[in-house]
Amino acid sequence: MNARFSLNNQDSGTHQRRLTVPLAAAASHHAQQKQQHSQGFSPQSIYATSIQKEISSQSRLEKDNRLRQVALEKAQQGEYSKTIEILTQLIDRNAGNANDYNNRGLAYFQSGKLDSAIADYHQAIHLNPHLAGAYNNRANYYASQGRLEEAIEDYDKTIDLNPVHIRAWINQGITFRDMGEYEQAIDNFDFALRLGGLKGHVYAERGRTYHLLGDWNWAIADYHRALNHLPQSNLSTANAAARLRQQVENWLNELLSPFQS
Repeated sequence: MNARFSLNNQDSGTHQRRLTVPLAAAASHHAQQKQQHSQGFSPQSIYATSIQKEISSQSRLEKDNRLRQVALEKAQQGEYSKTIEILTQLIDRNAGNANDYNNRGLAYFQSGKLDSAIADYHQAIHLNPHLAGAYNNRANYYASQGRLEEAIEDYDKTIDLNPVHIRAWINQGITFRDMGEYEQAIDNFDFALRLGGLKGHVYAERGRTYHLLGDWNWAIADYHRALNHLPQSNLSTANAAARLRQQVENWLNELLSPFQS
């Protein structure tokens, strides 16, 4: 879904630019303690079975973390059905691991299975009310459904739990912008810049906010800054940052085209 460029409209599909919390390959310390007292390893999945020989001599915890690593690799390759299958097996053996639910929820979300995604996010938060990433990911779901106030609340919860959670600051800024609260959005992006990471994303989204606000000189400056930090788009970098670069180029061309004709 492409963004609409009219200044009279909000961006469509902006939830697709919101940043998720990446899948965690390892369990939390609390989950590790629980797993050490769990029953033995009995993989059912064909993907788990394919690495069974490799991990046969490892401990239960090492085996499960190896499966999480495989799930992460599959997710990075866009093979979400395999990711979901592996995480489902882990959940079936150890239903108390909030990270596994959060990760499976993210895989469901990325594959468009939104009802399953929100159910897993709820369960992850039920199991671990202090899991900041689950609130960020659930907020992304709410934003995708136009439930912006609920999204803001979950981003606030993420930030309360982790004040330097840069993804939540950026995502909440996008949501404030969608609500027409441009100055608040810019405040979010300014703080995100002070955190020092994901500068390409922050400059892009702050530039878009200035663009919609009508501060075109600021927008152009931020678009150029974003392009300096975002990777060139090619077959080897077909990721979110490269796609964002293409979007920034489109926004910049939209601003500059009247002066180039």
